[in-house]
Amino acid sequence: MHDTISGDSKLDELIYLSMLYDFYGDLLTDQKKKVFEDYILNDLSLSEIAEQLNISRQGVHDIVKRCTQELKDYEEKLSLFRKFTKIKQMLGSIKDLCNKISENGDLSKLQDIEMLADDILKEL
Repeated sequence: MHDTISGDSKLDELIYLSMLYDFYGDLLTDQKKKVFEDYILNDLSLSEIAEQLNISRQGVHDIVKRCTQELKDYEEKLSLFRKFTKIKQMLGSIKDLCNKISENGDLSKLQDIEMLADDILKEL
């Protein structure tokens, strides 16, 4: 197992890498996917993965590091995760505005919904 996660930033990084993997994992080679999944998603140690693949612990570490950088590079170039997150937040705002309209019949919120919808369309 990994060392104990120290602090929120380490956990946030693991969550971020997992999300990037969801978006870009298929762009990695099969070996990189296997190592990354075992280390990040399955929480195996470098030593456990090295033993399974019959490679050095340092080799596994290097693969994880390269995968991490590749996934971040894909996000930097394509921004799919950033766009997804932004659109998800805007859709949440639309849902909140719809609930407010339902609760009090304030149709002035429709203009806000229209603006958010326009912003979403610009992101796509």
